[in-house]
Amino acid sequence: MRLRALSRFTGPLIAIGYALAWIMLWPTEQPYWVLPFGLRFGALLLLRTRDWAWVLGAEIAASAFCEWRSGLPIGGASFMLGDTPEPLMVAACLWLLRRAHLHASLNTPEDVARLLLSAMVTATVATAGNAAMMASLHPAAPVEMLGTTFGSDLLGNYLGVLLVVPVLVLVFRERPTQGALAELLLDGLLVMLPSLAILITLAEYSPQPQFARVLSLAPVLFFAFRHGWRGAGLAMLITSVGLNVTEDMIGRGAPTAAAHLFLAVAGTGTLMLGAATDALRRSSERVAQQNTHLAAANQRLDQLARQLRDAARGNLQAEENLRRHMAAELHDELGQNLTAIQTHLKLAQSRLGDAGLDDIGRSIHGILGHMRRALHRMLDSLRPSVLDEFGLFRALDEGPIRDMLTAAGIRYVTDLRGEPRMLDDDTLTAIYRVVQESATNVVRHSGAQQLHLRLRIGLRDSGPVAILDIRDDGAGLPSTPRPARPDGGGRGLQGMSDRITALGGLFRIRPEPVGLHLRVLLRSTSIGSDIGNFPIPD
Repeated sequence: MRLRALSRFTGPLIAIGYALAWIMLWPTEQPYWVLPFGLRFGALLLLRTRDWAWVLGAEIAASAFCEWRSGLPIGGASFMLGDTPEPLMVAACLWLLRRAHLHASLNTPEDVARLLLSAMVTATVATAGNAAMMASLHPAAPVEMLGTTFGSDLLGNYLGVLLVVPVLVLVFRERPTQGALAELLLDGLLVMLPSLAILITLAEYSPQPQFARVLSLAPVLFFAFRHGWRGAGLAMLITSVGLNVTEDMIGRGAPTAAAHLFLAVAGTGTLMLGAATDALRRSSERVAQQNTHLAAANQRLDQLARQLRDAARGNLQAEENLRRHMAAELHDELGQNLTAIQTHLKLAQSRLGDAGLDDIGRSIHGILGHMRRALHRMLDSLRPSVLDEFGLFRALDEGPIRDMLTAAGIRYVTDLRGEPRMLDDDTLTAIYRVVQESATNVVRHSGAQQLHLRLRIGLRDSGPVAILDIRDDGAGLPSTPRPARPDGGGRGLQGMSDRITALGGLFRIRPEPVGLHLRVLLRSTSIGSDIGNFPIPD
């Protein structure tokens, strides 16, 4: 209810405030400096169209009051044709421009350009209308005088919009934050006041007063760069007021058209510069926020990646532990039972011979030998005991991998350098498994004649590193992937890649004209206490 009651007085309050502002600005009106025109333009731009009648009525009443105080006749044709049409023409132009999406904003250079262009169009229409009224009231006036009046009114109207509208938008539409307002006031005391003192001194004692106008642009540029369009608008208004007051104080009268034209051009440029500075600052803030969000997202992704690697490493460790346990059980149970059967068979060999069953004994002995060899292959696939017994380098160079390749007629060349004690058990196992799987693929599928293995182990800044390079001269990659076997084999390259990725390493397949080229990089998570600084060998 209170809001509704207050809304009833909105129009009268607007009319009273506008009339008082109009009366205060009326004495400042000059041929090239019409601040009341800027007040009218800004009020119609900021207010709702339903409040325009209050503004236009208050302006006509305030104009009549000011002319009455000045001793001019009120109510005649000169008043009706001289003071009434201009507000109506400005209102009509702004109504059309607002229909064309003109809004009270100076946040971007495009908004500033749209607003100033609208101000120029409106000032031109209003000035042309006033010139037509003057020609009708004074038909004997010379054309040159009408042209001079048109030019001065146009410049004064545009300069009034340029100086007043940014301040109105700042006060009623886009207020700065308290921190920005405090900085603006502080810079005004530290920069603007000394600049005005220098301006007054130069204007009074310099033989070339235009130098003072040029130097007065320096604080305006400073405020445009530091505070955007808000600082540019306030600094331009204060500087122009100071210029007019200074010219009046030293007895030179109102500034010339050239001085006000300089203000108009400089004000347009600095307002555009301030809007561009604001837009650049907002863009930088958005980029900084996006960078912050991206950094946080990358941090979360890194955390998830570490968790996935830890989980994958844990799965590998659990798998290897299970393999080790199964290998131990098979070796202890099945292996010992096979040995016991062979021992009993040897003890019963003579009795089998006496009974004429030598062939059965030999057949059982062959079956047991085949079972023992199969058991050894199974144990080696579950857990490479040669890795525990001989170490990584001997296991790769002299172990079952060489035996398998030699039996297949494939030349096996190794180049192993570095210190395997730097690597943790998971990394050692992964290297052996990759080489073992590569050798198996070469024997089964590639038809290669030779296999080259190159391994380098050393220290980098991040810790122990192993670089593995495997090449063959076989058929290369198949056109279609082979399906996995029921026993879990057949995963091939994908299995190698999964194992390396689970340890946080890199697995790459290099394209080659002939054969297959694998590159593996692994970083170990631990290092032996008795290992010093051991760089990666060449």
